[in-house]
Amino acid sequence: MARIAFIGVGNMGGPMLGNLVKAGHEVSAFDLAAPAREAARTAGATLADGAAQAAKGAEIVITMLPAGQHVRAVLIEGGVLDAAAKGTLFIDCSTIDVDTARAVHKAALERGHELLDAPVSGGTAGAAAGTLTFMVGGNKAAFDRAEPILKAMGKAVIHAGPSGNGQAAKICNNMILGITMIGVSEALTLAKRLGLDAATLHAISSKSSGSCWALNEYCPAPGPVPKAPSNRDYQAGFTAQMMLKDLKLALNAAQSTDSAMPLGAAAESLYALYCGAGHSAKDFSGIIQMIEGKG
Repeated sequence: MARIAFIGVGNMGGPMLGNLVKAGHEVSAFDLAAPAREAARTAGATLADGAAQAAKGAEIVITMLPAGQHVRAVLIEGGVLDAAAKGTLFIDCSTIDVDTARAVHKAALERGHELLDAPVSGGTAGAAAGTLTFMVGGNKAAFDRAEPILKAMGKAVIHAGPSGNGQAAKICNNMILGITMIGVSEALTLAKRLGLDAATLHAISSKSSGSCWALNEYCPAPGPVPKAPSNRDYQAGFTAQMMLKDLKLALNAAQSTDSAMPLGAAAESLYALYCGAGHSAKDFSGIIQMIEGKG
């Protein structure tokens, strides 16, 4: 079993840490938030006084942080890369911009470490159930070393190529999801006003050319998919604010690569409106309420 440091054990990192402990790994944890630290202790982790202390003696350091600036602040400016023993494997599960992912990878290599960018899909439910999908960028030998650790937290662990490609896969995947959720929401709203109920459209489209994950597994209209957030007042599995963040990352990447992204830009604008109306903490599928004119 591995000695693992886990930095950032909040809504996503906490359940992920819990699955590592259940798999028998020795985990040292740090988070700025006291409730997250206590939850990690309850899950079986040892608490460190700081991020750098957590990394000392660890074979593997996992980070799950809000944005690129936080990853830089912890790993580079915060001295975590310097505190770790040479040869430590870093796995950054945060969703951040590709440029930052490649910059921290370079900084890790310069200090004798390996670093993988390994953002996830599956939300808090997937983190708790250990069914996340990991999209991993970096050296293949480092990926092979990380794979059994990641499999303790996920159902799919996919090597996407060199450094930064895990982040590229994540923002492209979530751009698809953001766009399709809006399309599904518009179709369900139109169907309702035409006298066709959501359950009937779901039964038809989920078996026809309109079939997609946003409809089949995460239907934004209450009723057809009992496990979907639409049936619990859009309590978040993946917040609207998180979707907006990922769409912004996709837009920034599109601008830097001179890529046309009209639907992605439209989706970003709509999620910005939804979050601006006070719904940032709701599930991203709740955007159907705005499309229906309810908020």
